[in-house]
Amino acid sequence: MDHGKVKVIVLSYDYKEIVPYLLDWFSYNARILAWRENPRPYYVWVSEIMLQQTRVEAVKGFFDRFITELPDIKALAEADEEKLLKLWEGLGYYNRVRNLQKAARVVMEEHGGELPADYEKLLTLPGIGSYTAGAIASIAFQIPVPAVDGNVLRVTKRIAGSFDDITKESVKKEVWQDLVRIMPSPRPGDFNQSLMELGATVCLPNGKPLCDKCPVMHLCQAFHKDITMLLPVKPSKKERRIEEKTVLLMEYQEKYYIRKRAGKGLLAGLWELPNKEGKENAEITYKVLSEMGYQIASIDNLGEVKHIFSHIEWNMVGYHVTLNELPSQIVAEHSDYIWASKDDLKNIYSLPAAFSAYSERWKEKEK
Repeated sequence: MDHGKVKVIVLSYDYKEIVPYLLDWFSYNARILAWRENPRPYYVWVSEIMLQQTRVEAVKGFFDRFITELPDIKALAEADEEKLLKLWEGLGYYNRVRNLQKAARVVMEEHGGELPADYEKLLTLPGIGSYTAGAIASIAFQIPVPAVDGNVLRVTKRIAGSFDDITKESVKKEVWQDLVRIMPSPRPGDFNQSLMELGATVCLPNGKPLCDKCPVMHLCQAFHKDITMLLPVKPSKKERRIEEKTVLLMEYQEKYYIRKRAGKGLLAGLWELPNKEGKENAEITYKVLSEMGYQIASIDNLGEVKHIFSHIEWNMVGYHVTLNELPSQIVAEHSDYIWASKDDLKNIYSLPAAFSAYSERWKEKEK
């Protein structure tokens, strides 16, 4: 080691004054959540993966169901894929739960079934990046390391009055370095959660922040300069690619036609309702299916639905097609497709949220 050179790092903003105010505020204002009340490493891990791009209120039910069915890392590692995907149904981003299971298997094989109490080792697990590793390390193990997500970036850049582009990795790294210097010991997990909580409930991402409820309003440069609505800075999103589709809810003897998507690409390996590119009207849809050999009892328009992915937008029209009979050649040609009962759809097979407006119609018939 060269002791003759000292690396001087200039702080972008000195956040040390916010620490006591945020910890005190969090003590009295933290929402009561199952993974906070019992911050077992496994619970913290599962909740953080679920919370990526999903609101806390929406996650609560999913978390309870998931933990009930898969109460520990061993159960997660050994879970059947269909069960795993069914438990995740409605959360989207299914690769996250697949990575969750991959990581669980690594933990079973290499760490004795326990998440390592080590930030760097956590980073080696599939699906765990710097934010998730920081959250687990600080909340579950009280290791003083930051957890920098979108909420934290927004809060810190408003406090600093900074016009840095928060989508840049260099800016995220800078915030991480600034926070690691002020991480309190004890209570690093509470400090990280206080920043997250402030961003989720007060320093809001859309619309005007609730500055009058902020415990660090007096330290916030954006508030004093009246620039809260200008921060944080993010480049404009690229326009989404528009894709049009015709979706079919096909029913035969109270069973519904589903098929598995390809193993790569969007919604890889998930079950879906049959669909085709382009929007077709009911007459053309009826004609095409009839020419394929389907004997149609009725075809009902289920309306148009839009579903938005990160970079793609599906504009869909759906039809409920009731069949009188299944032609034998169709069954032979599509043996990899499944006719699923209502119980199967309810308990076994998971369908992406993109199809929910149509796939939920089988439930309506039960009412």
